[in-house]
Formats: sequence, C-alpha cells, structure tokens
Amino acid sequence: MSVATPTQTATTTGLERAAVRNWKPPIGLGVFAVIALLLFTVGSRSGVTMFRLSTTSDLIQLPEVAADVAVVTIIVTIVLFGIAALSAWRAYRAAPTPLWLTSVFAALFLVAFLSWAAAGATIPVPGLLVGAVGLSAPLIFGALGGVISERVGVVNVAIEGQLLAGAFASAVVASITQSLVAGLIAAVVAGVLVSFVLATFSIRYVVDQVIVGVVLNVLVIGLTSFLFSKVLSPNSAVLNSPPRFQRLPIPLLGEIPIIGPVLFRQTIIIYIMYVAIAVVWFALFKTKWGLRLRAVGEHPQAADTVGINVNRTRFWNVSLAGAIAGLGGAYFTLGSVGAFNKEMTAGAGFIALAAVIFGRWDPIRATLAALLFGFASNLQSVLSIVGSPVPSQFMLMLPYLVTIFAVAGLVGHVRAPAASGKAYVKS
Repeated sequence: MSVATPTQTATTTGLERAAVRNWKPPIGLGVFAVIALLLFTVGSRSGVTMFRLSTTSDLIQLPEVAADVAVVTIIVTIVLFGIAALSAWRAYRAAPTPLWLTSVFAALFLVAFLSWAAAGATIPVPGLLVGAVGLSAPLIFGALGGVISERVGVVNVAIEGQLLAGAFASAVVASITQSLVAGLIAAVVAGVLVSFVLATFSIRYVVDQVIVGVVLNVLVIGLTSFLFSKVLSPNSAVLNSPPRFQRLPIPLLGEIPIIGPVLFRQTIIIYIMYVAIAVVWFALFKTKWGLRLRAVGEHPQAADTVGINVNRTRFWNVSLAGAIAGLGGAYFTLGSVGAFNKEMTAGAGFIALAAVIFGRWDPIRATLAALLFGFASNLQSVLSIVGSPVPSQFMLMLPYLVTIFAVAGLVGHVRAPAASGKAYVKS
C-alpha cells in the first residue's frame, strides 16, 4: 500500500482548495462597489435627504432621519470596497461569502443610492415598503405555486397564464355577484383550469412541459384580451366593476412604527398570503405529503417502487399550484387595481418563475426573492415622484435588471429537483 508524501498531500490539498474557490460573489460585489464610486463621484450631489420612518397613525412617532448626501455616499463607498475585499479574501481562502455579508452590502448600497437619488427630498420609508409588499403579493403567490409544481417534477412556465386567468375570473364573478369571496373562489378555479391543461398535456400526453406552458400563456393572454375588448369593455358597469378588499389593521400590531403599516395594515388577501407561505413551507418539509411530493420530483422511479402513484401525485399537485397562483391573480383586481385590464399581469408570472429559481425551490427563499423584485418595482415609482436624476427609462427597467442580475449573477450553479421537466412513463 502506497503512502502519500508530504509534498503530494500539500499538492492535493491545494488543488482541493482551488477547486472550491468561488470568485463570483467578490466579483459581483466589486462591480457594484465600482458602480457606487463612479455614480457618487462623477454624478456627485449635495444636500440632505430626509427619511420619514413613521406615519401619523403610529403609536410611537419616530423622528425623521437626516442624511448628508456627500458624507453618506463617501463613507458607504469606502465600506463597500472593504466588504468586496473581505469577500475576495474569503474566496482566496476557499471560504464562502456569508449571506449576511451580502445583505449588509446590499442594504448599505441601497441607503447610499436613496440618499443620492432623493437629495433635498423626503423618502417615506413605510410607504416605500408597503408598496413593495403590495407589488410582491402576486409574485409570491405565483412563486409558491411554482415551487410546488417544480418540486413535484413539472416545470410551470404557465404561471403568467394562471395569474391572468385568476385576475379575469375574479373580476367578472365579483362584479356579477358583488361578493369578494365568490371572486376569490373564481380565481382559484380559473388557476386550476389552466393547470389542468398543463398537467394533462405534460403528464398524460408527455408533451414538452416548457412548450405547453408557453402556449398556455399565449392562449390565456389572447382569450382574456378578446373577451375584455368584446365583452367586458361594452359592459364594464356590470362585468368589470368588482368590489375591492379594504385594509383591516390588526390592533396594536398595526401601530408599531415601520413594521405595523407594512405587515399589519393590509387586506385579507395579504393575510391569506402570510398563511399560504407558512402552510406551504410546513407541508413541504414537515409532512408526509411533502415527503411524497419531493420524492416524486427527485426520483420518480424510487417513489413508484414504494407504491406512490407518480403521475397522479404530479397531476393533483400541479393543480394545487395553479389554485395558489390564481389567488395571486385575484390580488390584481380585488386588492390593487379594482378592475381587469388587458395583459395587466405584465410579465409577473415570469418574474415569479425567476423568484423560484433565485429562491432555490424553497418557499421562504422564493418569497424573499419575490419581495426583492417587488421592492425594485416600487422603488422606481417612489424615485420618480421625488424627482430622481436617474432617467425614467432606466427606472422602468430596474425590476427586470434586478431579476436578471439576481438569477444570472447571484444564483450561480444551483440544482433543480432532479426529475423536474422530465415526464415519467412507467415501464
């Protein structure tokens, strides 16, 4: 039996260390540090930005925070380069960049950017965050549906169609019945119907799942646009005037500064979203149902061997995913806009799908990713109101730039459920 020499051992150790070095985080952080340096020096601004932390109905009134733009941007830029250097040092040592360090970097960059962009104006922090939660709601419902569907082995590209079908059905049914509950049920049914088609073609007839999802999106967009033009618009008073959910503040909790307005002065559908997040996470990882679902998505042959009906499990869980996504569509018409418009989801289903990937097929992480995208969408609206020097065209691009960067720049190599996208034919 041969014994490795010290030189061979050292060489092997060095190769193993080099093999696990991940330079993507320090490169990404370094790029953003350079962007901050250029933005805050070449486009330097002076003045004071005020951050309003309380609303008039908060139990405790927090004072506004004043940020000197020049001082904040200089200090933050120096700290950003320090964090990027620390990340590079850890990568050289073959140690990963911890999530908390990346989060601190993002928070500091955001504070500096807001201070710079709103110089001389006031940023309403509770309003910014409340808007972010509202814009994130349909993304979160869609992402939860996407997580369930992909965990069971079916790629759900049809989230956009499920959201749009839910929005259309909820608007029509709630307008006719003047019942919000009926509107929610209609949204669930519409989402399930779209999922039925996806499940039938991809599972029963073994059609490529991505192609079926794309075709369904086009079908739902065309069908709802046609019905909107020919049926809803001429009869909008009867068919497109649904009631809207009113905000229901939770006593005491709703009066906490910042947290209260953001989380506890919301509508029923947002509270349903909170419950859905918790239930999906618990059921997926703590119950027998979740174990079976994940087994089908990881190794359907093994699941079949122990007596699990793979295709039946996939069919009903894809339908459940559609029901959850349909609720997200109802938020557009019953919780936000108040009426149905053509293509009103505006690509939210695809951003929800990106949140699934960014969140590594985990309900909590996917929710956080959806909140990030919703925050980016609301940020462009707030900065436009306060008169930011950033071009409006760039601000409209911001949510999609964040999506691309998050998925392509931060996710890196992730492993989807092993059998996701693969039809199972029992031999």
